[in-house]
Parts: sequence; structure tokens; C-alpha cells
Amino acid sequence: MKKLAINGGTPCRDITIQPWPKWPVWGKEEEVALIDVLHSGVWSYNGPKEMEFNRLFAEYTGVKHAICTVNGTITLQIALEALGIGVGDEVIVPGLTWQATAATVIDVNAIPILVDVSEDNWCIDPKEIEKAITPRTKAIIPVHLYGAFADMDAIMAIAKKHNLYVIEDCAHKHGGEWNGKKAGSIGDIGSFSYQLSKHLTSGEGGSVTTNNTELANKLDALRNCGRRPEADAFEGVDKGAGDYGDDDGNFIQSGNLRITEFQAAILVEGLKRLPAQNENRDANAEYLNSLLAEIPGVSPIARDKRETKKAYFNFAFKYSKNEFKGLPIEKFRNALQAELGLVVDSSYEPLNNCSLYVPHTKPSRHKLNDVYWEEIDPKRFSLPVCERIFKEQSVCVHHKVLMGSTADMDLVAEAIKKIYEHVSELLD
Repeated sequence: MKKLAINGGTPCRDITIQPWPKWPVWGKEEEVALIDVLHSGVWSYNGPKEMEFNRLFAEYTGVKHAICTVNGTITLQIALEALGIGVGDEVIVPGLTWQATAATVIDVNAIPILVDVSEDNWCIDPKEIEKAITPRTKAIIPVHLYGAFADMDAIMAIAKKHNLYVIEDCAHKHGGEWNGKKAGSIGDIGSFSYQLSKHLTSGEGGSVTTNNTELANKLDALRNCGRRPEADAFEGVDKGAGDYGDDDGNFIQSGNLRITEFQAAILVEGLKRLPAQNENRDANAEYLNSLLAEIPGVSPIARDKRETKKAYFNFAFKYSKNEFKGLPIEKFRNALQAELGLVVDSSYEPLNNCSLYVPHTKPSRHKLNDVYWEEIDPKRFSLPVCERIFKEQSVCVHHKVLMGSTADMDLVAEAIKKIYEHVSELLD
């Protein structure tokens, strides 16, 4: 009789009896807050909930300014625009990330330079950054991927040496800390997403963070139809001349990239829960990683000692088919999914061969000239580590798995061991 669930055996977890923790998390607090917004009649445009969340998130992140926007793609775009990055400029981006990290560079008519990642943590490799710098390079966008932190010491040193801007893509790292500094407070600008799957969510939404008041002024204008910040929005800015326009106070071309009061109300309550949720996820991840380290063929993502607080968007680990008698990783993921009753994915697709990152499908928008058209072709980049991670190593599950108990972590490890012990069933 077959033992593995994918072959008809009994799964390690019957989710009809023992479901995984739900995501998103909400309670009476969100209900009350949403009803309050409904009755207030102030549903958008710098409402009290949005202003409250901006203040709370800035305090939490350890920055002077946090500004809400419509999503975590727009945050990257307006960050680039606020820094004056555009036609002919190059921006260094990791090859293993969500497509928006690179697509927004093209959206400001700059050139994404895709570089490889470190094998130990899947984040951008500082050595590859150095190799990619040219006289046209203007910025680096490190991505703190899944549970790991990009090496911000090395990246900030490189940026200082070459006079480059750093935009932290923190879509996976709300509340994570590097040497005691929170993600989004280290580079020139931080970019956050509140999309439904993220570990701080309002369904959609995003924030930019910065310690630079002039940049905050520009970012605020860009997300608000080019309007200057309202009176007293940012201390220390000359409202007559410090706007994102000229000395006469003229506006700049932009659009409506604002969040709603309903989203902000949910974020205010979600932020109250985030520290405890992050601590719980970290404790469970550390325990699960200790279990994985004892199982042949799987291994944890490296944890840097300079990460003083962990934050997980999804939980990822490495797979080696050699220890599983050559079992292809797709079959391993499918078997684990059947045992646990939840989606088991690969990492993101490397951007040099990603089905969602295809700038050449929009010539009417992106074909500025023949040279630029060639420069934005992602296939011109070689990303062997990214490709190896995607095709051979990566196993990822949603971070809700980490919101349970240590017994839940034991069960994940048990499922992997079960596949290891009965791998022959999958090789028939």
C-alpha cells in the first residue's frame, strides 16, 4: 500500500480537521474602525486614519516620514522619480524578485541591470553589484527576500563609494531589523507593500519611508496628483519653495496614487498586531530550521547574525535532489503539498526568463529607440545562481504556517521526512 498522500496515502495533516492558521488576521477592532470611517464620510484623501497610520508606521520603522500609496509597485516608481532617475540611467536590481522591482525602472525610462544573488540567502550579491556599476549607474534596489535581509553594510558601503542612491525593497520585511535598524530606514528610501499576502496587509496598498524631508515632500506630491504637501505636513520644509515644483510653487505632473481611509483603518489595527506576529513567526521559523538541518536533502536559508529582528514573508528552504534519489523538485513540492494541505511553491522566476517581466510586449510604451529596446531586454543577462535556486533548490510556503505552534513545525518536518523515507514511491 502506498504511504504518500499524493499516491492515496493518509496525509500528515487533514486540513478539514486541523486547518492552518488563517490569513489575513482581523477582529472586532477592524470592524469598528471600518464602520467609523464609513460614518465619518471621509473615505480618502489625507483622512485622519491615513495620517495616523503614516505617523505610527514612521515611528515603528524609525524614520522621519512614512507616506501611504496605492500599492507597492507605485512606491518603487515614485521613489525613482523623486530621486530624479530617468532616461539613460541604470539601476541595479537582483535577478530574483517580483517583476515590479525591475518593471518600475522601465516605467521611468531607466534601465534595469539584473545581477545575480547570493546562494546562501537568495538576496542580491554585493560582489555582483560592484561588477555591474558603470558611469550611468544611479541607484541600487536591494530586495529583502522571503525571510532574509540583503547585506546592507556592504550595499551602503558600495553606494557611498560610487555616490549611488539606495532604494530598499521591503515588501517582505515589515519590522525586520539589521544591526538594530529597521528595514526601510537604512537606504535613501524604503518601499513597502500591503498586498493581501504580505505580513502587514490592507488587501492592497503601500508606503514609502525616508529620513530626508525634501524627498518626503517630493514623494508626497507624486502620490497626490502633483500637489504640494498640505500645511505642516512635513516639518522643516519651506512650503513656498520646497515643493516638488519650481520656486513659484508650481505643481508637477503626476496622478492619483492615494490610499483610501478604509485601507488605512485596517493598517492601523494590523500594525498593532505585527510585532507579536513577527516574534511568533520568528520563533517558529528558528525551531523549524533547526529541524530541517537534521533532515537529509533539505537545509535552511542562512541567517545573518546582523539581523537583529526577523520578519518573514513566506518561509523558504533549500532542496537537494541528490539526497532524494534524484527526485525532481517539482515532484517533491507536489508531494509536500499533498501531505500538508497547503500550496508549496518555487521561488520567484528569475527576471531574465520571467513570464511576467516581458517589456518587449509593450513596444508602444517602451521602445524609445532601438538602443534602449536592446538595453531593456532581460534575456541579455546571465543569472546562473537565480536559475539554480528557481529550478533546483527553492521550496516556499505561506507565512501563515509560521503562525501556529511548535507542534505545527514538527508536522512540517515530519512530512518532509515521510517523503524522504518513501521517495521510491515517486520514482516508479
